[in-house]
Amino acid sequence: MNPKELRYSKEHEWVRMEKDGTATIGITHYAQEQLGDVVYVDLPEKGKALIQFKKFGEIESVKAVSDLFAPVSGEIAAVNAGLKETPELVNTDPYGKGWMLKVKLRDKVELNNLMDSQAYDLLLQETA
Repeated sequence: MNPKELRYSKEHEWVRMEKDGTATIGITHYAQEQLGDVVYVDLPEKGKALIQFKKFGEIESVKAVSDLFAPVSGEIAAVNAGLKETPELVNTDPYGKGWMLKVKLRDKVELNNLMDSQAYDLLLQETA
């Protein structure tokens, strides 16, 4: 159900390690489904620091405004500018074009604080 190569947070964010050593971050299919139609995503600027499990932005849907939490610490290397014009990419392609940030990791060991896809699937089963 959820991509196996990703790591997941309890707050339903995902992390994909890229070949260049950066980490791409977004929200899961489950999270976007719970939110409903996303109308706005408030993300920090390139160069800002993230701290694992601390708030980094907000996502607004027709249902609610929710906080976004950093699954890893590091410096923001890129922000998905496409989400300003087309925030619904988070709904239509949460693991692809709906990515939010690319981050230069401070410490790869932090990935061990996240769930693999199997553990995340179990969390979703418990939530259901």
